[in-house]
Amino acid sequence: MSDTRSIWHNDYLGLVSRLAVGLIFIYASLDKIGDPAQFARIIYNYHLLPGQFINLASLIMPWVELICGVALILGPGKDGAILVLNALVAVFIVAIAINLVRGVDLECGCFTVSSKAKSNALNLLIRDVGLLALGLYAMFNKATRFFLFRYPA
Repeated sequence: MSDTRSIWHNDYLGLVSRLAVGLIFIYASLDKIGDPAQFARIIYNYHLLPGQFINLASLIMPWVELICGVALILGPGKDGAILVLNALVAVFIVAIAINLVRGVDLECGCFTVSSKAKSNALNLLIRDVGLLALGLYAMFNKATRFFLFRYPA
């Protein structure tokens, strides 16, 4: 077996990447679910989404993060979950990059909706690129050994 094939089928790396991405998104969703009004304010401050969609996004996005994080960890929804989570991270990267270019000092809303949570946009961008790389590995890793639940064959 070639080294490339073994990397993409490694059970342990697949588990670690799924757990890491899943737990990050589960953790990130909790504060947003608890305070959707504050999260809506953070979304508004990005100045990217039309006003009529801000409240809807603040209510739906955290639940999508939570459900996809759980599905990714448990296994059977891995492919759809990681696709959605990677798409979210890509959107986050674009949103942060746009505001970095604009010179906006962001409250990213990533892990907390606290108004004291200002972040350096460049650091956020680097962190999210790393998260996307980990998510892409989880997406292309084909190992299923450590799925907690499996679909019937």
